[in-house]
Amino acid sequence: MAVEKFEPTTNGTHPDALHSALHADASIDVDAALKELDVLALLDDLNRELVGLEHVKARIRELAYFMLVDRLRHRAGLTRVAPTLHMCFTGRPGTGKTTVALKMATILHRLGYLPQGHLVVATRADLIGQYVGHTAPKTREVLKRAAGGVLFLDEAYHLYRPDNQRDYGREAIEMLLEAMENRRDELVVIFAGYKEKMHRLFEGNPGLYSRIAHHIDFPNYTLPELMLIAELMLSQQMYHWDFHAQAAFEQCLRPCLSLSYFANAREVRNAIDRIKLKQAQRLVRQAGRISKQELARIDASDVRQSWTCESSIDVQDRIGEPRSRQRLSTPTVPPARLGLFSWWRWPTLL
Repeated sequence: MAVEKFEPTTNGTHPDALHSALHADASIDVDAALKELDVLALLDDLNRELVGLEHVKARIRELAYFMLVDRLRHRAGLTRVAPTLHMCFTGRPGTGKTTVALKMATILHRLGYLPQGHLVVATRADLIGQYVGHTAPKTREVLKRAAGGVLFLDEAYHLYRPDNQRDYGREAIEMLLEAMENRRDELVVIFAGYKEKMHRLFEGNPGLYSRIAHHIDFPNYTLPELMLIAELMLSQQMYHWDFHAQAAFEQCLRPCLSLSYFANAREVRNAIDRIKLKQAQRLVRQAGRISKQELARIDASDVRQSWTCESSIDVQDRIGEPRSRQRLSTPTVPPARLGLFSWWRWPTLL
């Protein structure tokens, strides 16, 4: 579908011109505009793809409606001022920030605010060099790749290291500020990271905070939401589990939610990957002929062998299986360096 490209007007409107526009024998069909631009379909896709996050979805919908009405004002001949669309997404890992950024890039393109609408994900390593004169060309290259779309800066707080006098992060931030101000018609920048750390970034760079109009916080997923995410992931990969396996997964997952390094949906995805490894191991050891249904089935034993948290409530009592009293040994490496669903058993996985 062709996307209408328009230029926001920044000059004032003469009173006679405004009177003429407001009293012209014409009206704008909002329903037709929604259908033409397929905005509702994009928002519905976002709603289907993301579990929970109702506040986030409401904010994105609000922004989409604002941009739609702004576009309709342009069609009606009313004065428009280029809106500031740079954003900040805060929250822990695995809460859907990158997914929402990708959908936001599509919406901005569809509504004519960006010529291409692609998403470029970058981190500190992509922008900041190791010696004098290295940062500028690296940052310039990232901005060039992101031109026409959205630049998503993951863990953006790493750009600023006030304790290091030889750090070149401030040079990259200054170049970002210039691009955010002067290239608003072709570039939207989204900063993402932990809420507390992003606050420190803004405290050290007040000019950056003032150029971001939209701050959206992504909350942690609840246990029911994570269970739904797990079921959706399994279904998409053509796996299924019964009540016993589902109960084992839930009881394993519950105590992990309080861990400081828990990464929400990302950890669920990693957990499912490890459960699939256990399932494959079980099927190969079983040998013989394997039915199609068995190839798709996740057993409770596959889940239990991927347990991580020592404080997990024992599920075997619920499903009538023998309970193991063996206490797993504590690892000698920091748990944050390994996936949640492996770090209690890491010596056996290496």
